[in-house]
Amino acid sequence: MIQTIGFSQFCDAFNHAGRKDQFSYQAKRVLFDYLDETGEGNDEYDLDVIALCCEYSESTVQDVASDYSIDIDGNTHDEARGLVMEYLDEQTTVCGTTADGAIVYAQF
Repeated sequence: MIQTIGFSQFCDAFNHAGRKDQFSYQAKRVLFDYLDETGEGNDEYDLDVIALCCEYSESTVQDVASDYSIDIDGNTHDEARGLVMEYLDEQTTVCGTTADGAIVYAQF
């Protein structure tokens, strides 16, 4: 059986899986839109919240820089963000950013 879901049901699935705090509300929106736009969220996509939590991450610029040893010392916030985004673009897929600056990306 195939069921098409909207953003509200997408968020509900995280709640039901016990993962409501895995991503912020904004990051869930970014991820939902990314899956929808890329076709990953088409009618034949099997929503697996646990897999999404394993495959994607929401992090700040500073956390990504720390996690992947990206030297951002001495750079302005915008320069640091550019270095981190460049690194992520080369290594993985960036789904987007939230209004408060968090980056949603495919983990690698």
